[in-house]
Amino acid sequence: MNKPLNQSNHKIAIIGYGSQGRAIALNLRDSGYDVVVGLREGSPSIAIAKKDNIPTITTVGDAVSKTDVICFAFPDHLHERVYRDDIKPNLSKNCTLLFLHGLSVHFGYIEPPEDADVILVAPHAPGDAVREKYLGDRSISAFYSVYQDSSGQAEKNAIDLAMGLGIQKRWLVRTTFEHEAVGDLFGEQAVLCGGLAALVKNGFDVLVENGIPAENAYLEVAHQLDLIVELIKKHGIEGMLRRISVAARFGSLQTGPKIIDRAARERMQVVYDRIRTGRFTDHLKKLTPDRIAELDQACAELSDPRLENVIRKYRD
Repeated sequence: MNKPLNQSNHKIAIIGYGSQGRAIALNLRDSGYDVVVGLREGSPSIAIAKKDNIPTITTVGDAVSKTDVICFAFPDHLHERVYRDDIKPNLSKNCTLLFLHGLSVHFGYIEPPEDADVILVAPHAPGDAVREKYLGDRSISAFYSVYQDSSGQAEKNAIDLAMGLGIQKRWLVRTTFEHEAVGDLFGEQAVLCGGLAALVKNGFDVLVENGIPAENAYLEVAHQLDLIVELIKKHGIEGMLRRISVAARFGSLQTGPKIIDRAARERMQVVYDRIRTGRFTDHLKKLTPDRIAELDQACAELSDPRLENVIRKYRD
């Protein structure tokens, strides 16, 4: 049986050193864990990890062979190939596989060994915020889950690792790999990233096209978003509506259901079904470097100088 996970008897391989991987590695290191970072040869992240004084930086396969806890902190669409080629052949017996997102396990990108613990710790924040909260001794929330418990210690180990990341136990929410994977993908596509960005951009365009200055338009449809979100987080949707002006409340109740109407709800259901059935992730894992370059170009084409110039002016 595996030992309970603590700072003294386990080495942790962080595979990947992007925004989230860097935060995970630094937080665990600063919490006393023995951290090894695994990167592909020639990765530009090697220089960043060296600057951060990570004690051991090596190849993915070597990092896995030196450790018994492996954190998947690299892009999801690469999990299947990297697991097959570099991680699986080098796994030790009774290891722990730590995922930051349930996607690759739930949708079958990888098949873990039967003797492994398979756990999830999914922070509800991008990497920079995970690190910032840790340094400020403040906690974010996170999901955690156990997919496979070979040791009998998997849940405790997931909680210990989350606390090593600076996440207080009261901010941990138990879930399943399926619910985290499907919910996260839907939330970011339909609401938090895709839906919100489209709503902001269209609102900005309508105001500017009708003669409202770009600066005014930005301040009305984007700059105050965090204030409204904070009200919702503290008081709920009803509480938010009761804390804005009568004119804002009256107009919101009349107009909101016309913008996000039954047809929009039905389109959201289509998005959900595409995710739940695996059609989205089937396409995701086929992404090539050329296709990712096309995505970068598509992002650039969405950039609007009128909006970007104002954002730069008000950037903190």
